[in-house]
Amino acid sequence: MHIEFLRERFSESSDADALVWREQSFSYRHILDEIDNWVRILDEEQIAKGSVVSIEADFSPRAIALMLALVEHNCVVVPLSSSVANQIPEFREIAQVEAVISVSADDVPVITRTGVHVDHPVLLGLKEVAHPGLILFSSGSTGKSKAAVHDFVPMLEKYKVPRHSLRTITFLLFDHIGGVNTLLYNLSNAGCVITVPDRKPETVCATIERYGVELLPTSPTFLNLLLVSGALEKYKLDSLKMVTYGTEVMPESTLARIHEILPNVKLLQTYGLSEVGILRSKSKSSDSLWVKVGGEGFETRIVDGMLEIKAKSAMLGYLNAPSPFTEDGWFKTGDAVEVDGEYIRILGRKSEIINVGGEKVYPAEVESTLQTMDGVVEVVVSGQSHPLTGNIVVARVKLGTDENLPQFRKRMREFCSERLARFKIPQKVELVDQSLHGERFKKMRKL
Repeated sequence: MHIEFLRERFSESSDADALVWREQSFSYRHILDEIDNWVRILDEEQIAKGSVVSIEADFSPRAIALMLALVEHNCVVVPLSSSVANQIPEFREIAQVEAVISVSADDVPVITRTGVHVDHPVLLGLKEVAHPGLILFSSGSTGKSKAAVHDFVPMLEKYKVPRHSLRTITFLLFDHIGGVNTLLYNLSNAGCVITVPDRKPETVCATIERYGVELLPTSPTFLNLLLVSGALEKYKLDSLKMVTYGTEVMPESTLARIHEILPNVKLLQTYGLSEVGILRSKSKSSDSLWVKVGGEGFETRIVDGMLEIKAKSAMLGYLNAPSPFTEDGWFKTGDAVEVDGEYIRILGRKSEIINVGGEKVYPAEVESTLQTMDGVVEVVVSGQSHPLTGNIVVARVKLGTDENLPQFRKRMREFCSERLARFKIPQKVELVDQSLHGERFKKMRKL
């Protein structure tokens, strides 16, 4: 039984809080009972072992127990949250989902059959070895979403090693590699998973204060929104021990400001991808962007300034794209990095680097500068083709001031002239009203 070690830990901590959902606490005994209940339902509904099953839900007692019961049932789990509501029919088709189990906002489940016949070789391979699987879709922030298929057995191995027990907010989503990692890490260490009704800065800070949250796993974009909102100063956050951040490059200015406001909180950069899982990491310090990544089950190497990873828990492959692995099993992350001994600094995606007349511009550096300007709520920097220089730097900016475009452009150029090389200063600026991040609080590089 693949989750036997989890069952044992749940039994040892049966009276402890496993989950806070809708302002109600649920014990590990409750989660165990829910798993057993789902095992019975799967048998009654004749959901065959090895079936591809989508869980259309967010974090809730029933949804969490269902995921674990499906793993025990050797099913291939396809978590789909409301953040991808418009893409659910497409994702079901790509994943060859045979049964849909939707869990409503009130934690009420509905089971439906799709009549789909699985024929993808990767999925058939999991059925042949009788292993549970996990299908995760990329955010698609820079292109089409890819469906990564994992074997759940090697994924679970790293959670068998006991680590710190923490009270943690489930900020990263139910269908995101970071959200799955947060859930499994906390459950395997008898921690407490604390859900939030929404991911607004005020809500998150209020939840930290009310429930004594110790760990907030999040993204640089959300941390910037926290700073802009002023919520950090409104709530008592003494319980917070650690903030982990990943999913995109952290602007240096955002890290410096967060560290200044939360000097006693450890700030840890994490690194993970849907294709390889979450690596163990160690930041050089809370105010440093230099990080050491790897750990047991992972190898890293730098080839032509680009990070590559070999992982025991790497995905089996994509369902809708060619294999991204080298012949010797290394995954090309696409991330450009600098190296300082054992530490690396992530500069940005190779696909996002802007070439201006032969000079490289990393969007994160420009964004870091612009975000320190008064009134800038969000900014996304990208490149646009130009007949003379090859590309120019373009900034899309959401303002909290009532400036018009000419006024802001003039102020921006004066501000940047002392802080950025001339070729890095945005030549084109667009003021926008909408948010510049997606549901996963990651900058949307593509409109």
